[in-house]
Amino acid sequence: MTPAPPVRSFAPRWWLAALAGVCIFALVAAGALWRLHRDTLDAQVRELNLLSLALADELARGLEGAEEGLRAVRAGWNAGRLAPSGPETERSLRVRAELMPLVQSLWMLDTEGRLLAASDASPPPALDTFSPALADQPADGTAVSTRFGAPPLVALAVRVPSHGWVVASMPSAALLGAFTATSSATDARMAVLRQDGAVLAGEVPATGPGRIEQRRHVERFGVDLVLSRDTTAALAGWRESAQLSAAAAVLLGVVLALSWRVVQRADRRRAEAQQALQLQRARASKLESLGTMAGGVAHDFNNVLGAIVGFGEMAQDAAPPGSDQARHLDKVLQAAARGQSLVARILAFSRGGARASAVFVLQPVVEEVLALLAGSLRPGVVLETDLAAADARVRGDATRVFEAVMNLCTNAMQAMPDGGTLTVRLVRQSTAAPTVLSHASLPSGDHLVLSVGDSGAGISAEVMERLFEPFFTTRADGGGTGLGLAVVHGVVSEFGGAVDVWSAPGRGARFTLYLPESTDEAAPAPEARRPPRRGTGEAVLVVDDEPALVEMMMGLLAGLGYAPAGFTDPLAALAAVRAAPGTFAAVVSDEVMPGLSGTELAAAVDEADPGLPVLLVSGHGGALLAQRAAQAGVTRVLGKPLRRAELADALSDLLG
Repeated sequence: MTPAPPVRSFAPRWWLAALAGVCIFALVAAGALWRLHRDTLDAQVRELNLLSLALADELARGLEGAEEGLRAVRAGWNAGRLAPSGPETERSLRVRAELMPLVQSLWMLDTEGRLLAASDASPPPALDTFSPALADQPADGTAVSTRFGAPPLVALAVRVPSHGWVVASMPSAALLGAFTATSSATDARMAVLRQDGAVLAGEVPATGPGRIEQRRHVERFGVDLVLSRDTTAALAGWRESAQLSAAAAVLLGVVLALSWRVVQRADRRRAEAQQALQLQRARASKLESLGTMAGGVAHDFNNVLGAIVGFGEMAQDAAPPGSDQARHLDKVLQAAARGQSLVARILAFSRGGARASAVFVLQPVVEEVLALLAGSLRPGVVLETDLAAADARVRGDATRVFEAVMNLCTNAMQAMPDGGTLTVRLVRQSTAAPTVLSHASLPSGDHLVLSVGDSGAGISAEVMERLFEPFFTTRADGGGTGLGLAVVHGVVSEFGGAVDVWSAPGRGARFTLYLPESTDEAAPAPEARRPPRRGTGEAVLVVDDEPALVEMMMGLLAGLGYAPAGFTDPLAALAAVRAAPGTFAAVVSDEVMPGLSGTELAAAVDEADPGLPVLLVSGHGGALLAQRAAQAGVTRVLGKPLRRAELADALSDLLG
């Protein structure tokens, strides 16, 4: 009988397999921990990178806004519109300081550094604290001072050749912008430094391997933005996971899964917050792009309407009264007026056109809208009001805000075909920190908050994304133009405010407008106008890149008793003024022209022939046209299409 083979023991093999399994598991766990460490640091670096980019852009825009204000003061000083001293100058500086972003005080200094005028009693910073040195500062440069005063301030200075300097101070903390609101990490630090290392705002922690740092350079002002986080705090979640894994190797997989889940949850929360901010920015960017496109179309359409209206009025003058030709021309001009109204609503969305602003009390405008609505409420609609800002004022166009409130109330009633509650509230609100709204970012400050709510079916997510797009409507009967809410968005943007929209299915919707409160006095009521005078042969320079509009304008001016000279090239028109100063009594110019814009032409004309009145006629001049025109020395701004009566009134006012 063959002996049985010896039984081999598999225990060592199992032990080796288990040991190999433990080693592999430990290696996998170590590799996973190492990757988790790297991904966590990378995520923090990406987050700091995005945040530093946004904060640097905000810092640059804030400083550029202050710089633009300083340049406006310099232009007024150079042009003689702003005296170097006196009560009127100090009052003007106070008003400008209140309107300029971030700016707290304004000073005018002579070439020796002596104070000429100031917006308030606070002392200016020492001249030797600026970089670059004021003595070496180029005419187009801006110098930045070190911190001074308590609470600390930082100053910007621009040079006024042969006169001195214009200096503006701003709170040092304001340079940090939205850092406090956008960064939820307590260990995060932000600082703004000059190129020479002087700290302008925030604090600079000690650098080293223990901190993650992102640095952005703002070339225009020679400052750096430094954003950093403590590595230990940033890796707190990862260390906890690693400690648990080391303490219980058998449970390493579970601990890693839990740790990974915790990290994922934290990343998801951060991603959701960033997504909300990106969504708001995408909405704002989309609306801005649509506004630019709509404004360009409106400009071209206004040029067409301008020719129709101008030649139509001249043809109407030549038509026998009561004839078929006169009736037909009346219909043409009526259709042009309807087109003008439509273009005006498009321009309201794009924040273009020629509109002046004034300070007015908001509540009476809202009450006027409600008085009109009270007599036309649908059956079953109940109007609830709470107006608690009787003397609060805003700066802008009262007609535009009337239209915006009327559009919101009309939309609210249309959202409740079977009846419901229309709620209108107006209150004051002070915002301590910047806030992200549904369709805009609200800066800190004092605002008038106007809300219009309904109890209808609410707004779907798909409609919410396209809510303020021009020509977008949800009315199936085709009765809406799709411009109502677009006008609301344009008006609020024109006022420097923001819009927030809340809605829930079956619970209705609420539109909230935030309008910056103005501390200026309300504008007085306009005086009664005198009948315009006819011209007596005064030479008027006409400039427009459209030959048909030049021909039309010259015909209107000739009919009003003036001697027009037309140019389609603004450079040639400027050459004519330079060649014979004092020849022309006034200039009538378009704004958007190739080679030289209307405001640029006005500034050049003011240098060539000081005191020559300039009438700017714009189909769409873009945002802040009135401000640009005032800085360029434009006497008055009118919108296209321009009717003969408006032209006669404007020239009568300009020439007396």
